[in-house]
Amino acid sequence: MKRDRKPETIDAYIAGYPKEVQKQLERLREVIHTAAPAAEEAIRYQMPTFRLAGKNLVHFAAFAHHIGFYPIPSGIAAFQKELSAYKQGKGSVQFPLDEPVPYELVKKIVAYRVKETVELTKKGKQH
Repeated sequence: MKRDRKPETIDAYIAGYPKEVQKQLERLREVIHTAAPAAEEAIRYQMPTFRLAGKNLVHFAAFAHHIGFYPIPSGIAAFQKELSAYKQGKGSVQFPLDEPVPYELVKKIVAYRVKETVELTKKGKQH
């Protein structure tokens, strides 16, 4: 799934993938909106990004064999047990394309990140 152009919107990003992947990406987008209705959509680091209070909340991206979900390190650490079945990085987790995406878990992680972001914003801190 090689991209020729840098997408400027999440719609354009999703449109660049096969239909089955598009369905997963759209569902992920819906779940994030449900958990973070005040978040704004953007493209950051060439990935779909949701921002809240001027800060990056979560990102996601499609790859050849997985969807990467990026809730920053604190979002991964807070759900370490639930995410243990998936390949992870410092602030990321990989959901294989041939397995169901754990949308309910994603919703919980996004809700956690919303709460964390709001609290940090009130304290005037960055992530």
